[in-house]
Amino acid sequence: MPSLELVTNVKLADPKAFALDFSKVGAETLGKPEGYITVNITYNETLTFAGTFDPAYVLSIISLDNLNPEANERYSKVLSEYFAKKLGAPSDRGYIAFIDPGRANIGYKGTTFATIFGKQ
Repeated sequence: MPSLELVTNVKLADPKAFALDFSKVGAETLGKPEGYITVNITYNETLTFAGTFDPAYVLSIISLDNLNPEANERYSKVLSEYFAKKLGAPSDRGYIAFIDPGRANIGYKGTTFATIFGKQ
């Protein structure tokens, strides 16, 4: 169920194409089926980082069961390299927040993942 919430001050030439590409990269990186991935991209021209408007981003990854210190380190490396290439924002111009809210705290199909997959 990964949800990828990206805020960037980089105006994308083709936001829909970027979103579809980012969805694929997110699925591959997180090891989840793309059918469960959601991507939301917000362009915010007033996003500052370190007191400048140079290319920057903030990414929140909400996911169940696959976030841990070792995995997050790998995800951070892959995704920061992706943003450096696609947004022109180097790895020191963005933050990535990893959030696992727990199965009982994500609703889907009128219930929660705790009901669907069991409590963990």
